[in-house]
Amino acid sequence: MSDALLQVKNLSASIEEGEILHHIDLEIAAGETHVLLGPNGAGKSTLGHTIMGNPVYKVTDGQILFGGEDITELSPDKRARLGLFMTFQNPLEVPGLSVEAFLRNALRQKTGKPIRIFAFKKQLAATMALLQMDESYAERDLNVGFSGGEKKKAEILQLLMLSPKLAILDETDSGLDVDAVRTVSMGVQEYMKKEGGALLIITHSTRILESLKVDKTHVLVKGKIVAEGDASLVDEINDHGFEKYIGMRGI
Repeated sequence: MSDALLQVKNLSASIEEGEILHHIDLEIAAGETHVLLGPNGAGKSTLGHTIMGNPVYKVTDGQILFGGEDITELSPDKRARLGLFMTFQNPLEVPGLSVEAFLRNALRQKTGKPIRIFAFKKQLAATMALLQMDESYAERDLNVGFSGGEKKKAEILQLLMLSPKLAILDETDSGLDVDAVRTVSMGVQEYMKKEGGALLIITHSTRILESLKVDKTHVLVKGKIVAEGDASLVDEINDHGFEKYIGMRGI
């Protein structure tokens, strides 16, 4: 039996317009950091959403295993309870629900146990301080009126508070200035200190990778993984782009 935390086997997925992902194979073990690169429209975010169970994307072939359990047909909330987590390119605003209330509810749903308020508030304050977030944001409606950088920090706050087994970070560094990228990277590093934590980073930019140990890199073009390698593949893409992969036979 494989010791992989996540196993994506021969996965194909489609939307109404047609198939987007074609026979994807991917394995991520606990403690590993994987990077998914590819040109615009390659299907990178689609893969993340399909792993999370977004109903917009229909699995037409293959399966997804998490911790050895087949989750291909599970709803997103059940996948989240198992320990899957995903950030978004454009985090949604949720009027009427404060950041603190959202996190309390999410933790209660994850653990199935009542939340000890004092311990929760202490952990929340410490985590917000790590991310250089003003504590007043805990009482603000989730992402409402937040800048792009503040929304991304709020997502990393969720990552650290919920401590999932596998985090999929979809363009987390997109649109951030240098200081914000540094802060977000620090939060991601803190998450990886957790024993068994794993990352799948979907990105165009590689700034967020500079302070992380990358175990494996995957290149996705037109819904197919066309190349895999170690961290050196990130450097190759930075230097030469995706042209050689776009022109590969069958792509």
